[in-house]
Amino acid sequence: MSTSVWLIPAFPLAGALLNMFFGRLTGRHAHWIAVPALFASFVAACAVFARIWNGQPIEVGLFPWIVAGDFETWVTAHVDPLTGVLLLVVTGVGSLIHLYSVGYMHDDPGYARYFAYLNLFVFSMTMLVLAGNFLLLYVFWEAVGLCSYLLIGFWYARPAAAQAGKKAFVVNRVGDVGFGLGIMWLWTALGTLDYGEVFKTVDQLSPATATGIALLLFFGACGKSAQLPLHTWLPDAMEGPTPVSALIHAATMVTAGVYMVARSHVLFERSGTALEVVAWVGVATALFAATVALIQTDIKRVLAYSTISQLGYMFAAVGLGAYAAGIFHLVTHAFFKALLFLGAGSVIHAMSGEQDLRKMGGLAPRMLTTTLTMAIGAAGLAGVPGLAGFFSKEAVLAGVWEGATGDGGLSGPFVLLALTAFLTAFYMFRVIFIAFFGRAHVPGHPHDAPPLMAVPLWVLALLTVGLGLVFATRGGEEHHGPGWLPVLSLALAAGGIVLAWATYQRNLLSADRLAAFFGPVDFLARRRYGLDALYAGLYHGVLLAFSRLIGWIDRYIVDGILNVLSAWTLRGGDLLRRIQSGQAQDYVYGVAFGTLLLFAWVQWWSRRPSSPCSRSSRGRRSWAQWPSCSWPGTARSP
Repeated sequence: MSTSVWLIPAFPLAGALLNMFFGRLTGRHAHWIAVPALFASFVAACAVFARIWNGQPIEVGLFPWIVAGDFETWVTAHVDPLTGVLLLVVTGVGSLIHLYSVGYMHDDPGYARYFAYLNLFVFSMTMLVLAGNFLLLYVFWEAVGLCSYLLIGFWYARPAAAQAGKKAFVVNRVGDVGFGLGIMWLWTALGTLDYGEVFKTVDQLSPATATGIALLLFFGACGKSAQLPLHTWLPDAMEGPTPVSALIHAATMVTAGVYMVARSHVLFERSGTALEVVAWVGVATALFAATVALIQTDIKRVLAYSTISQLGYMFAAVGLGAYAAGIFHLVTHAFFKALLFLGAGSVIHAMSGEQDLRKMGGLAPRMLTTTLTMAIGAAGLAGVPGLAGFFSKEAVLAGVWEGATGDGGLSGPFVLLALTAFLTAFYMFRVIFIAFFGRAHVPGHPHDAPPLMAVPLWVLALLTVGLGLVFATRGGEEHHGPGWLPVLSLALAAGGIVLAWATYQRNLLSADRLAAFFGPVDFLARRRYGLDALYAGLYHGVLLAFSRLIGWIDRYIVDGILNVLSAWTLRGGDLLRRIQSGQAQDYVYGVAFGTLLLFAWVQWWSRRPSSPCSRSSRGRRSWAQWPSCSWPGTARSP
């Protein structure tokens, strides 16, 4: 068991190292190392999952890592059903994306480097999921952030890509400061960072301490999973290659925050308040990102804001105690969102890099595979009955209803998430109708995806459909909730699709009039609610101004004082250097003059008054005598 567990990260790590150090040799054949490494990792993950499903969690130690006094940390894997599910998602979807990349990146000059980074990312993500303590979790939490920086800025010669990579790195580091502080506080409070020990002794924490630790950890999750207010990096991250968007921003890294909250649910439940914060941040993010996605014209940015919105769904579920529903939606979302990103990549590939929806249309007859698979992905995301997304969204809504309403009656989170589901169906089929069924004005001859890119599309489409069929055969065993909830879910999906069809396919409604009707929301959404501008203003107006002030102080005060002192030292040295004439007679004169001064000083010192209060020959006391002698007209000290 222990061997198969460590094989899961070992295969992608080996692939990454081989392509890093021997990239010039592997060159255009780098995929022959990277892709088999991922498929081997997936096979190992399947073997581990089969052995731990419905079994007891196990701890598998590899070697002691840090031993310092009473502090001892091992590289330990914590394997349970949650770990197994995430490993299957990461390695399974990752394998398909690696295969897709062979066709998508075939003529890129950084081919070997790309696959090295991709393998390294999957290694880091599997270690994050396997980590058996918070310190190891933190190390690979940072490692996936580093890999995302490398992959987002892969085309570093493009200024926009380089800037997006830096933005993702910086924003994630802001959240990671809180994450690191939370882990330090946890160690200070409990004296251990091992999952098992922490979760057993969490009752020793006061609710206030648990709240502080949990909120700091969640702040890190907001950065990694692009939740308000640390969401701004993810839309810009679309500057990276499209398969990178599918892997990092749909199936793996961005779900790390949801995984962390679900893994640490005992700690969050000890707080109570922290879970409420998680739920409300998730709800607010879900609705916020859905409204922004409505007006995006870049096909990948629509999917980016959709990812932020769906992550909000997951956080809302786990924040209200519906952990199984949140993880279930994480799994189904990985399938259809990866499918949508890869489908968008097929469209961009066929249109020579064009991403603007306004320049697309009539692609369906010329790209049948991409059209069908993207339509399945959009239907899954919209929650069309029979598909995996329908059941996971219904499970989330049921969990939110039970967690937020208590005795019944509509609640704020439930209503807002229901509205988000309607908007999701609308903006996703807006993309489908515009790109594939709109007025044909695409120049050239767009062609469908080649087989290497088409196979992952069909596999992900089958998973989206097949997982839905599996759930459909289980009836109502998977979740609870009011009996009218399936009808509401159907109505929300159908309403959004019909409105998109009427607006962008049949032109029964004017998109401009709809935007005018919802004027304030449209105004804010087009400006992304001013958050990007606010952060830019804070950066330029506060941070840069402060840095300029510090720079001025450093340059003109600190360095100025040192420069003056050094200048005086140099001038003094110049003066003293002139004494060294090199003439022997000058040195003799100097010694003689010094001896004369020394003799005069000794004579003066030997003749000074012996009593401190005695008068000098001129009747005056010396300055040194004043404190100890009495003055005329005053009593002398005894």
